[in-house]
Amino acid sequence: MRISLLLRNGFDFRGRDVAHWFPGHMARGLKQMKAKLRSVDCIVEVHDARIPLSGRNPLFKESLGIKPHLLVLNKMDLADLTRQKSMFEQLKLNGVGNVIYTDCVNDQNVKKVLPAITELIGSNQRFHRMENPECCIMVIGVPNVGKSSLINSMRRLHLKKGKASRVGGEPGITRSVMSKIQISETPLIYLLDTPGVMSPHIESVETGMKLALCGTILDHLVGEDIISDYLLYTLNHHQQHRYVEKYELEGPCSNNETLLKKIAIKLGKTQRVKALTGVGDVNIVVPDYNAAAYDFIRSFRKGELGKVTLD
Repeated sequence: MRISLLLRNGFDFRGRDVAHWFPGHMARGLKQMKAKLRSVDCIVEVHDARIPLSGRNPLFKESLGIKPHLLVLNKMDLADLTRQKSMFEQLKLNGVGNVIYTDCVNDQNVKKVLPAITELIGSNQRFHRMENPECCIMVIGVPNVGKSSLINSMRRLHLKKGKASRVGGEPGITRSVMSKIQISETPLIYLLDTPGVMSPHIESVETGMKLALCGTILDHLVGEDIISDYLLYTLNHHQQHRYVEKYELEGPCSNNETLLKKIAIKLGKTQRVKALTGVGDVNIVVPDYNAAAYDFIRSFRKGELGKVTLD
């Protein structure tokens, strides 16, 4: 069967209400951060490089913005960086002047983070902490953008030590503001890891879908079938058709159900279901669309379907 080449010009969000569809919460985590703010010299906000504008929590700026601020756009190995210059300009218009791209799988760019932090702290009066020679930074961000990976990478680079923070592929690994973690001996710098905090009001359904696609929202809250459909639309929109080769398709596909069926068949993912017939119930084997959607989404998150910046 020939796969349709008629690709969509837009994505139908079907009138979904963003307020009820995406979870805006985690006020407890933000309250904990504000309580620790007096002992902090610098804020390091970590965000996903694929969504440098979408989903950044405005409450961070409102509640924590009195401190020097560094934005780290992590997972740069998964993002299309050809528009990096225009992104810097847009972020500057949003009041963010200090930005570093990192990839915590490869520590190379992480080397820039500590000098940037020390420069920011050195150029800022430390109000109530002048008598204390050690510095403390707070690492913040929405869930699953690589905060703990950044911390562990910095410890490997500057202390030659292993993990201090748990790392996982799902949002919600860090549950509370932790005690101080050392990341450098000279200068003596500690940091506080924090739980991922979503904005209480995601501005649009499309912003929410971008967050879901990058794994900052638990998949089951949105639905893997919907996430996979938005992913297919996004890849086609960006003319990124590596999925065609990966799943051995005839060409780019517009229909999500058709794609998932092809993926399920290629991966041998099937399930038995009961079908009602004139002679009673019959067990039949059908493609496992959920397993196919799971593989499709995770292949994107691992960078196997090409580099894409969603903003």
